[in-house]
Amino acid sequence: MKRKYLYKKPYRIKKKKSIFRNRFFWIAILVLIIFGGIFYLVCFSSVFQIKDTEISGNQKIQTQDIENLIKEKINKKLLFFPQKSIFLIDSNEIVRSLSEKFLQVDSVILKRKLPTTLIVEIQERLPFGVWCEGENCFYVDREGIIFEENPQKTGFVIKFQEQRTEIFLGEKVIEKVLLESILEIQRKLKENLKIDIEEFIVSTEEIINAQTSEGWEIYFDPTGDINWQLTKLSLVLEKEIPLERRKDLEYVDLRFGNFAPYKYK
Repeated sequence: MKRKYLYKKPYRIKKKKSIFRNRFFWIAILVLIIFGGIFYLVCFSSVFQIKDTEISGNQKIQTQDIENLIKEKINKKLLFFPQKSIFLIDSNEIVRSLSEKFLQVDSVILKRKLPTTLIVEIQERLPFGVWCEGENCFYVDREGIIFEENPQKTGFVIKFQEQRTEIFLGEKVIEKVLLESILEIQRKLKENLKIDIEEFIVSTEEIINAQTSEGWEIYFDPTGDINWQLTKLSLVLEKEIPLERRKDLEYVDLRFGNFAPYKYK
């Protein structure tokens, strides 16, 4: 009997293809080189490193002081290497730092002027009046924030009848709505009735005493209709109080109803 032998195909070992002959490997290397080049160009290349700072709008704040603070904020380290790339600056941090250090700053706008220039536009606070606490007086801006000492008391003065013990620059001392009412009263008295106000004394949110340069007072309710109160004042001055007797006035009260009670000294 003949034996049967099964034929077994010899096993062939497949040779591994070298990674260097794999096109995806070289594509990955190329992509890595491109991104590495972009990273270096953006972060460390001198092409985009900040070299100049253009500052405008500042009048009271020294330009050198602004430049020093900005230099401090843009000189950073990335991966232990110094850099001041125009693309990597933290605009919010610079704006916040300028506003915190310089109380005269109302707003800051930062712009990038490629490739190497940072533009800084400063808007300083405008004094809307003078706020006094005892003998200490400060400029107050449109938001009711005191930002600079004013020992000469130049401008019309705003005081609170109830004095406080501590005050801080940068603090909001009066609400914006109340301040706007005071400013409206001051402007319309001057423009329409030719009455100059030396100071406003705020007793409560509903009572403001306006001290005129002629030595008499006007009582306003800032929560009421300012135009109507000024109309009452105009009528009573025109019809009931002769110009020559104003020096004898003690006050005119405009807070209630359709009448304007007044009193002589």
